[in-house]
Amino acid sequence: MSGEKGVANLLLYVDTAEVREGALEKLKVAIEELVAFIEENEPQLLAYSVYLSDDGSQMTVFHVHTDTASLEHHLEVGGPAFRRFADLLTLSSIHVYGEPSDRALRQLNEKARMLGAGKVIVHRPEAGFTRFEET
Repeated sequence: MSGEKGVANLLLYVDTAEVREGALEKLKVAIEELVAFIEENEPQLLAYSVYLSDDGSQMTVFHVHTDTASLEHHLEVGGPAFRRFADLLTLSSIHVYGEPSDRALRQLNEKARMLGAGKVIVHRPEAGFTRFEET
């Protein structure tokens, strides 16, 4: 993989979850609060977005990390806030694109157990390039 220092190590994170019946409105409030908390406390994150399906039955979370240390930090700082989602959704899967550390994989598996029976799937880089500019 080619790329400048820092961008070649990017990690992309995507998780999907089923929204529990009757939980959508509480989930929307929890999402807003979580996003504000993460934006305030995790300046290393390049992107963090939450998406809901048109019918409100599925949620997808997407974030971009500069490296595995960023993902580890996110899981450590955000971990306590994730617990409140256990009654609102059931995690289906976590997909990580890149090279997460063993510690990050342990943290991801803990999150998957806490929020459902979702699997953690790692997609290791094979080829490609990145055109993000470092700030």
